[in-house]
Formats: sequence, C-alpha cells, structure tokens
Amino acid sequence: MFSFRTALICAALLASGAVPAQAAEPYPTTIPLPDGFRPEGIAISGQHAYFGSMGTGAIHRVDLATGRGEPFVRGTAGTAALGLKVDERGRLFVAGGGGGTARVIDTRDGTTLATYRLSTRSSFVNDVVLTPEAAWLTDSTNAVVHKLAFGRDGALPARAETVRLTGDIVYRSGTNGNGIETTPDGRALIIAQHNTGTLFRVDPATGVARTLAVAGGPLSNTDGLLRSGSTLYVMENRDNRVAVVALDAAGASGTLLRRVTDPRFDVPTTAAAFQDRLYLPNGRFTTPPGPGTAYTAVSIPKP
Repeated sequence: MFSFRTALICAALLASGAVPAQAAEPYPTTIPLPDGFRPEGIAISGQHAYFGSMGTGAIHRVDLATGRGEPFVRGTAGTAALGLKVDERGRLFVAGGGGGTARVIDTRDGTTLATYRLSTRSSFVNDVVLTPEAAWLTDSTNAVVHKLAFGRDGALPARAETVRLTGDIVYRSGTNGNGIETTPDGRALIIAQHNTGTLFRVDPATGVARTLAVAGGPLSNTDGLLRSGSTLYVMENRDNRVAVVALDAAGASGTLLRRVTDPRFDVPTTAAAFQDRLYLPNGRFTTPPGPGTAYTAVSIPKP
C-alpha cells in the first residue's frame, strides 16, 4: 500500500536528485549469447538453460530468471554440441554433429562422464531424446538411430548400439534425420527428415519407419521437435516459424493446428519448455558466422 511515509521518502529522493534503481526484467524474453557462439541445441533443467555451440562444442549456461550466462564447458576445435537433453539425474546428453560422437556431461560441475564413438564413417549426429530405457540420437547422414541403453538405476552403457532405419524413410542428399521425440504413448520415436519436411513414426525395436501424415501440411525445413502431451512443436527453421501439430496417442498421424512466428526469429533450430514459455536458440544459418557475429535465444508464450 502506498502510504504517506512512502510519499515523503519519494519526495526526498526526487529533491536530492536520486531515483530508485529499476529492477532488472525478471525472466527476460531475449537472451544474449556469446558473440561467435553459433548456438544449435538447448536443454533446460530447473531454471538453467544449457546451449550448445555447433562451432566448438562449448556449453553455455544461462540463468533464465536473470538472462545472465556463463561458460560451462570449454569448447574444443573440431567438436560440436548440437541436440541437448538433461535427465533427472542431472546428466546432459550432447549430440556431437560431424564428429560422430555423443557426450554425457555432469551438470553439477561440467565434467564429462562418458564419450561415445557412434560411427566410424562420415556421419552427423544431430539430436537426442531420452526415454526411461535409453538415449536415442539421430544421424543426418546415415539411415540409423543410435542408442545408449541404460543399465540398472540408469547406469550409462559401455558402448552404443545402432538401429538401422527401414520402411518409408529414404535418405537422400542433404540433411536427413534431424529432430527426434517420443510419441504420446511413449511406445515409439518421431523423427523429422529435414530435407523433405516429413515426420516419421519409428519402432525403436525394429527401426521400421512409417510416414506420420500431418493433415493441413506439408511441413518444411523441419528441425528440432518438442512434445508436450499430445502437442508436437516442430521448428521450421529457415521459415522462421513453429508448427503446432496435434498428434493421436500412438503418434501415427497428426493435424497442423497453426503456425507461430516472431520478428525476433532468425532461423530457430529447436526449443525447450520452461513454465508457460518456449525458449528457442537462433542459429542464424543465413548469416555468415564469424567471431563477432551476435547470437540470441528468444522465448515466446507456449502456443
């Protein structure tokens, strides 16, 4: 309540030329990232967001309440950090892009818990999703999904497995398997094929992929996926928009409900949810990258 005493204090401050300090915006909706960072992936745990650099493999951590960030894992030449996910044990799973690897990082101190060589030939490990049984990673070059099967109490495996993709999905030149999610019933995976804009429902036991028909489509430039209940958010990166798709329980078909855009979008690559908002890193793929190139992440109300 504004009291007479408060009025006297304000008057005294004005008379002296002093003004009360303005509080910083809580939970800012535009977050600066380091110049030259080249963000691609995001994962959120608690009120901290982790961003991966596709240029160096560095991990940058941001407090969403303040928007302030700090280096969390130092980058290394020839390393990449694309898709990211954090599990309930505080382990950050990192897709390693053209390095053909996956890393698991402890979010308590940034130490590397495990590194996996997923392919001995040319590959592009793009994104990751977690299930109670495993971490699954897409490969944009080879028609496979990589599996890190958890042991007792979630123990990390000694080595990765590879499941070959068959059925309706056909890899071609360009970027193929990209974003990955689970179906609403948790029984299958959903993979976005970037160069065709098509979604596929994949049986994780066999690798058989069936086209996930989206009424009201088609989709294009499909990148990261994020599911909330039966709603699937599909990043259409170079189109600067998010497609909102309602799925059936099995994830066998869907309906395009709407598309959302924002003037701050600059090739948003993927999304993570916090409270009632989506947070999206701007990959800026249409801007030549350099040490001084500015990058941001932005948040929008959850559509």
